[in-house]
Amino acid sequence: MPDPNAFVRYSPSVETVDPDETDTIAELIETLQSIGRKTHEDYRRGMRTVHAKCHGLLRGTLRVYAGLAPELAQGLFATPATYPALLRASTSPGDPIHDNVSLPRGLALKVIGVDGDRFQIGTPGRTQDFVMANGPTFPKRDPKAFLRNLKVLAATTDRAEGAKKALSATLRGTEKAIEAVGGESASLKAMGGHPQTHPLGETYFSQAASRHGDYIAKYALRPTSPELAALTDAPMDERGHENALREALQAFFAAHEAEWELCVQLCTDAGTMPVEDASQEWDQDASPFRPVASLVVPMQPSWIEGASEAIDQRLSFNPWHALRLHQPLGSIMRARREVYRAMSAFRAGQNGVQIVEPSSGEALDALFGTGAAR
Repeated sequence: MPDPNAFVRYSPSVETVDPDETDTIAELIETLQSIGRKTHEDYRRGMRTVHAKCHGLLRGTLRVYAGLAPELAQGLFATPATYPALLRASTSPGDPIHDNVSLPRGLALKVIGVDGDRFQIGTPGRTQDFVMANGPTFPKRDPKAFLRNLKVLAATTDRAEGAKKALSATLRGTEKAIEAVGGESASLKAMGGHPQTHPLGETYFSQAASRHGDYIAKYALRPTSPELAALTDAPMDERGHENALREALQAFFAAHEAEWELCVQLCTDAGTMPVEDASQEWDQDASPFRPVASLVVPMQPSWIEGASEAIDQRLSFNPWHALRLHQPLGSIMRARREVYRAMSAFRAGQNGVQIVEPSSGEALDALFGTGAAR
């Protein structure tokens, strides 16, 4: 059994706040709102300014394992328990472009009915959210670097989709060449060079750090059921299919259930596993991801035209929907606290809806209604 003293313990001193971080966050919000206004003009509805396109809403059950090691049995995972859960599958742009523009994928997990001392961000609730993407690191190290990149994206939000498809194809070819010699470019993948593979075969990562009770951690959701594992690196032909990823999820969940493991990677060295630089990968040999819970999603319609979109408009996924024992850490996470709250309210105002935060399985049933995306 690992020595608990081998893991870095949480204290407020693990974070270092940049003196002008508040100004950077305000500029991030302003830039994101400009994207939101552009997409509202184009699509006549308020949309998320990142991960706008939803490919599926899925309901499942999270089961916390019994017998966890003390350093893992923290916060939500302190005792064995079963919780209703909700998954949202997406891709990263702020406009719902054709799936032939192959971009990083996101998977957001909302665990429902979680009690304990928590942060109340926006709509009160009893949830613990994990916002993840299919790469172990965030594309930029801090909010300043992300803001520079975001301004470029803002300038191209409403550009011709045909140009984006052509650029994506070029970048995929470049990325394959880099990978052929043993490398990988997160920047190219973020710009549209992500391989055209099945989204359900991916492992998804929190990318940035969070408190894990007495410790510091990152999280991952990795496929474990044979049907999911078979999709790892499985190619997809997205040409001619505007909603190819949505169709792929629908086909899978019409025939199969799915199971993932939620895993924890504990920080063992504050120097080589930094909290403030989300672009730096934590060494998985030094500290592997260790399972703490299973997520089972039964067969169900993953998308029902009209109904699922209406539900998606009323949902918000935010890592600050959290227990204090899972406080998000580092500059990217601190920025998300204000940005996600502001942009959720901005989007809800555009759509004339109220964001809801389901507090129980019954509340989730009420949100979805009879037969909707079940």
